Amino acid sequence: MLSMLFIFMAASTLSWILLMITQSVSSTPQHSREKSSPFECGFDPMNSARVPFSLRFFLLAVLFLIFDIEIAIIIPMPFISMCSDITQFIMTINIFLIILTLGLLHEWNEGSLEWSK
Repeated sequence: MLSMLFIFMAASTLSWILLMITQSVSSTPQHSREKSSPFECGFDPMNSARVPFSLRFFLLAVLFLIFDIEIAIIIPMPFISMCSDITQFIMTINIFLIILTLGLLHEWNEGSLEWSK
């Protein structure tokens, strides 16, 4: 028990020392207007580098990720059906697919799936 406590204290001390060393070595440099402006082949930029991001594209990307994860959940379902009670499995699959369908219908009615308006 004493050796575990010693190892924990040594690891904590070493972590703290490394944290302090990295904080002192990596002090943030002073930012100037030249350093914070975008660099285009040595010339001043013609337009703003901060282009507004399309919120519709972001929503579509989030929807893609959600449905991608759901597909990853659906793919192993046939293998799970072999190991479980068939009525419980069918009930679970039906509830899952109903929730998916309701979510898709909601997004469709909201208009999030239409790219151009």
